[in-house]
Parts: sequence; C-alpha cells; structure tokens
Amino acid sequence: MARQELLLSGAVLLLFSINGGMGPVGARADAMVTGSVFCDQCKDGELSLFDYPLYGALVGVACPGADGSTTAYKEESTNWMGGYAIRFYGSPDLRRCSARVVRGPPSGCGAAAGPARGLSLMFSMFGMEMYMVDPLLSQPQQPMALCPRASGTPTPAAGPVLPPPSSTPTSPLPPVLPPPPPPAVGFRPPVNPLPSVEASACSFDKWLMPEYKCYWRVVGPDTKVAVAFGPVAAGRYGTDATLWEGLHGRGDVYRTLLREATAALLNSYNSLGFSYPTLSVMEHTNWALLSSPQQALATALRFKRANAGISGSSAVPCTFSTCS
Repeated sequence: MARQELLLSGAVLLLFSINGGMGPVGARADAMVTGSVFCDQCKDGELSLFDYPLYGALVGVACPGADGSTTAYKEESTNWMGGYAIRFYGSPDLRRCSARVVRGPPSGCGAAAGPARGLSLMFSMFGMEMYMVDPLLSQPQQPMALCPRASGTPTPAAGPVLPPPSSTPTSPLPPVLPPPPPPAVGFRPPVNPLPSVEASACSFDKWLMPEYKCYWRVVGPDTKVAVAFGPVAAGRYGTDATLWEGLHGRGDVYRTLLREATAALLNSYNSLGFSYPTLSVMEHTNWALLSSPQQALATALRFKRANAGISGSSAVPCTFSTCS
C-alpha cells in the first residue's frame, strides 16, 4: 500500500478510536478544494525549475449543471505559498467541477491563464470531503529570457492561452468578475518573504504579539490548518480552523500539538537555522496525529523545546525586533 494510502487509512482508524466512531471533533460535513498556482515563466504550459508559486492569483471553482448552467461557483485568492482552499458547505458532489485561474495578480504574471483542471477526490469521511487540483498556471506577457527554446521554434506570441470566458458560451465561469478580496485586517505580508540565515526560535506567545506580525512569512494568520498541514490535519481539526486559532490551543493533547506545531512551522519559515525544517514539521505533525495520544503529546513537547530555543547543549534565541 502506498504511503499516502497508509496515512489516510490510519487517519480513519485514529478518528474512530478517539471519538467512538462518531467522527472528528470540530469537523463539519463540508467539502474543500485545495491546490496551488504557479507562474509559468517560460509560457510552455508545464511546470519547470523556472516556475514559482504565485501570490495573489484569483482561482474559481465552477460546477456545471445538466443543462450547462453553473450550479455552484466560488473564488479564493492564493496565499504566499501559491496555495488556495475553497470551501463548499453541505458536502456537495464536486467531481464534475473544475478549477482555473480567473485572474492573475495585477503585475508580473497575470497576462494569461492556463487551462482549467478537474477535481480529484482525496478522501471522504464522516460527510467531509477533500478535493485536490493539479497545479494551475498563470503566465507573464513575455517568457523569461533564460527559458530554453527548442531549435527552430519561434517565441510564443504574447496573449492568453485560452479565449476569455465571454467568448466561450459553454464556459462555466462568469464573464464579469468581482475584485479580489482585501487582505486580512492586521496582517501585512513581510517585505522580504525569504527566511533568515540567522538561527531563531520563538515560542507561540511571541507569534501572537502584534508587534511581531511582520515575521509571518509564507503563511498568514488566516491560512487554514488544512492547507498548511494537509488532509490528515483537516480530518482532525476540520477544514475551517486557521493557524491563528491553532496558536491559541490549550487544554487538550491535540490542541497543544497544533499550537506547538504551528509555532514550529512559523519558525521554520522564518529561520533556516531552526531545529526542524518545514517538511519535517509537517511530517512529524501528521505522524503524531496518526499515532497514540501519548505520541502526540511527546511530539508537542519536542516542538515546544525547539520553539523555546533548547537545542542540545546550546540555546537558540528569538531574534524578533519590533516591526516598524
């Protein structure tokens, strides 16, 4: 059995054992669509080493009816990781729906959008469903100068890869689009989203202080736990919980785990010298969620030590300074 299947199977068994077969605490009977958007710098319609996750792209998910009309439609903007999460209430069947980039960011990589992608059902349990979408693409006006070109192949002409929705009668996307939603109040993306090379470890309470809000890199306070940690975390905490709410967790083993895991994730994005790399934080968190409560508590305590800067015989300071 593939590792992904083991993770999902383990999640089902753990959730049943914790809740007596009644489903995950806090999870609702909803459906969520997640995926990522990349800037296709070479305008070749494929992901390559030159492409990067795109912040601020508007993604729409549309579901066609039997008569060709749109039965459901929702939009969401991508975060600093290029990720998005679109929630539909009531667990509708989304398998015939599709997602596409409705509009790229105002500058840089918003001249044209790649093709729509279908939704794949990742898992379904207790009425909650998670759908994944293959990477979506948005393209600049001109390809990057360093992009490789096939011999004798002319440079692609600038312009949309697909005709606009208004010229395609069967397109499920509406021709008139609203402006993207405003950013979360009180949060401003950092001027420099790249991690610091200086070792730094800060406890969860430091990440809650408004004077340090500029150190939130890649993810924001409103980023969903399910987007940051994946479908196993979605099964435990639901699809609506945010990282900001996770930092307030206490009084329960799994809330404590989420609090310390969230702080560790933020520390890993902020500093290359943090004890746990980003992927390691995610892996340890998911395996703890699939293990016993004792293992979940042990993982939370290890994260807590790392967040406190306790690393072997040395101490790692929190290098925060008040944001301007």
